[in-house]
Amino acid sequence: MHKIVIIGPESTGKSTLSQQLAHHYNEPWVREYAREYIDHLDRPYTYADLLAIAKGQVKLEEDQAEKAGSKLFCDTDLRVIKVWSEYKFNQTHDWIKEQIERREYALYLLTAIDIPWMEDPQREHADPAMRAYFMQVYENEVRTSGLPWKTIRGGEEARLKAAIDFIEKSLDQ
Repeated sequence: MHKIVIIGPESTGKSTLSQQLAHHYNEPWVREYAREYIDHLDRPYTYADLLAIAKGQVKLEEDQAEKAGSKLFCDTDLRVIKVWSEYKFNQTHDWIKEQIERREYALYLLTAIDIPWMEDPQREHADPAMRAYFMQVYENEVRTSGLPWKTIRGGEEARLKAAIDFIEKSLDQ
């Protein structure tokens, strides 16, 4: 089974693309656990919360992997939690780093910042300079992953087509 990660800065269409790909391939997708976790907090998230979020994300991924045939679409992975942890707390829990090294994925789809920002109470960095900063951080993450990756740009249809084309090309090798 091929795990395909959709990764990128906030408000770049990761969830939409994950769902569209899952529908196209008739395969499951893994939602972003951080959303539901943070929705249930009555306070700002802390460094310790990021470890709980990481463990919840892994559990969701493992649960959905049991339902997958040839592909599983992951709306984020632990690299996202690492990026947030480093940015906000200047550190990342060892368990998260170990899991990043241990978990296996087929490829990354990096969603670009070329679509408009959509306001959301959980999103923190609407400023264009911050979006560009995080885009560069995520690009560095996928570059150092050692896996095939592609930046996905354009409107919904163009993104879906580019993602499918890259998946087909990459997984046929």
